[in-house]
Amino acid sequence: MSTTAATEPKLATISQATRDFIASPRTMLIDGEWRQARSGRTLPVMDPSNGQWLTSVPAGSSPDVDDAVAAARRAFEGGEWRKFRPVDRERLLLRLADEVEAHGDELAELECLDNGKSLALARRVDLKNTIEFLRYIAGWATKIEGSTVDVSFPRPRDGDYFAYTRKEPVGVVGAIIPWNFPLMMAAWKIGPALATGCTVVLKPAEETSLTALRLGELLLKVGCPKGVVNIITGEGPDAGAALASHPGIDKVAFTGSTEVGKLIGKAAMENMTRASLELGGKSPVIVLDDADPAAVIGGAASAIFFNQGQVCTAGSRLYVQKKLFDQVVDGIAGSAEKMKLGSGLDPTTQIAPLVSARHRDRVWGYIEAGKAQGARAVAGATRPEQPGYFVRPTVFVDADNSMSIVQEEIFGPVLVAMPFDDLDEIARKANDTPFGLGASIWSRDLSKVHRLIPKIKAGTVWVNCHNLIDPALPFGGYKQSGVGREMGRSVLDLYTENKSVCMAV
Repeated sequence: MSTTAATEPKLATISQATRDFIASPRTMLIDGEWRQARSGRTLPVMDPSNGQWLTSVPAGSSPDVDDAVAAARRAFEGGEWRKFRPVDRERLLLRLADEVEAHGDELAELECLDNGKSLALARRVDLKNTIEFLRYIAGWATKIEGSTVDVSFPRPRDGDYFAYTRKEPVGVVGAIIPWNFPLMMAAWKIGPALATGCTVVLKPAEETSLTALRLGELLLKVGCPKGVVNIITGEGPDAGAALASHPGIDKVAFTGSTEVGKLIGKAAMENMTRASLELGGKSPVIVLDDADPAAVIGGAASAIFFNQGQVCTAGSRLYVQKKLFDQVVDGIAGSAEKMKLGSGLDPTTQIAPLVSARHRDRVWGYIEAGKAQGARAVAGATRPEQPGYFVRPTVFVDADNSMSIVQEEIFGPVLVAMPFDDLDEIARKANDTPFGLGASIWSRDLSKVHRLIPKIKAGTVWVNCHNLIDPALPFGGYKQSGVGREMGRSVLDLYTENKSVCMAV
């Protein structure tokens, strides 16, 4: 059976607000004003479901970044933003969350059209997580605090000393976000920056800028002072590189591939700019022989095919103890073969298009490489004939850890399944990549699970589930999966400096 494609999709109705937003000229937000790129150049925005033009956005570059950084610096150093109390920042973010919720259908539609993802997924995951995170991080604005310290150093003169620490905003933040969850990633950067009192220059991915620009409109609507949040659209080598290396930036916050993250980190280090990097992954799904096969089949399929595999924690490596290997792989392959390809606007679609033609070709290159290196496809691995940037959900077996499809992040709906025998060796196999972002363990024996968890080098380990995130749980990785943690209380450390104060009294 081959993966089916939508022939007569029952497309959801796009709201007039979304149609108007796409039809009107898109501009960048700099110092509270909407403007075109200084060069006058634009970039096309394509519909991933059919490869057709949707709209255009400005092609920002270094001069635009200079303007945005200068505006963010002015807002940080003086003006209205400096007068915002912690409770004012909290209320600003809460108002923003309310506006995102009120315009939820429009934002979900923009995400679907721009990224290609399922409209239902955009509503259920992207939108809801954005709202919940903004409300969560808003609460931290009034809870950033230092501490008093009783000093013990030898006293050079008679008298007492009073010492304390205080948390201060790091300053101007250059935020660069990816295309797989554009709205949510924008919130992950803007939320903690505003909660801590920083100002922001946000550079969305060139493929998916629309929800970031709409979010900018909502920020102005809820009273965000000019220059506090600036949004520059443009390509990575132009706008992104200029932002990462800008001497006026105090901190770079990047989410994206490890390859680009290394370049961002090097550029930031030239100016000793603070940097947090949430990077790629190659997450193992480890199935022990006492696991529930039905739960594993559904869970492991979701772990890799969710959002077309365009997830940094996608469960792209499946390790199953031999007793269950054939049953689990057959179940996942059977599900993959039945999944329906189609537009994200079609409510019956199960696999939507990838974000771009370039990325589709990259993923297909890995599929070809896997076949050339000796892996065997038991599902997918054939090109769809329909227009759009589609890749069939693919399952490989007969692979080993040396293959590129096992070692490298594919960022598409491609699963590699491998059996194992020895429970003591599975941690070594699971850790045998440069990445360490996420992992999941599937078992009904919690004693085995608890012994295995400390051996897995990953920032998040799920048990009998995968790809679940919560605003209160820190998110980030080991090894080449990044530096620093998003979300939770930990994220505040990325946007603040810790100052020690000692005074003779």
